[in-house]
Amino acid sequence: MLRLLIVDDEAPLLELLKRYLERLGYQVKTAFTPADALKEFEADPAYDLVLTDLSFSDLNGEDLIERMRAINPRLAAIVASGFPHQPRLAGVEFLQKPFLPKMLAEMVEKALKTSR
Repeated sequence: MLRLLIVDDEAPLLELLKRYLERLGYQVKTAFTPADALKEFEADPAYDLVLTDLSFSDLNGEDLIERMRAINPRLAAIVASGFPHQPRLAGVEFLQKPFLPKMLAEMVEKALKTSR
């Protein structure tokens, strides 16, 4: 079973994404802050994909991905934001908020394929 880590500071959105992705057959963990996500990831880096919001007060989503990839270079990654964004890191997909569940499912599938 593929493992995903979702990082977002909007609790209702985090829970909604978790439930949706679990219904698609993924094993999903969530984190409310980049610090929590790093702690979880460092304890168990065997995740296949991280989906993170771009903007946080302490560490942005791409910096978080960079730190995680230093531990697990094959980690697939998606950054989401309500503002247009061009990822600076190779192999990072961008998902514009708001998005439909179908768009999320397609992006997760695409990111997982590209990372293998």
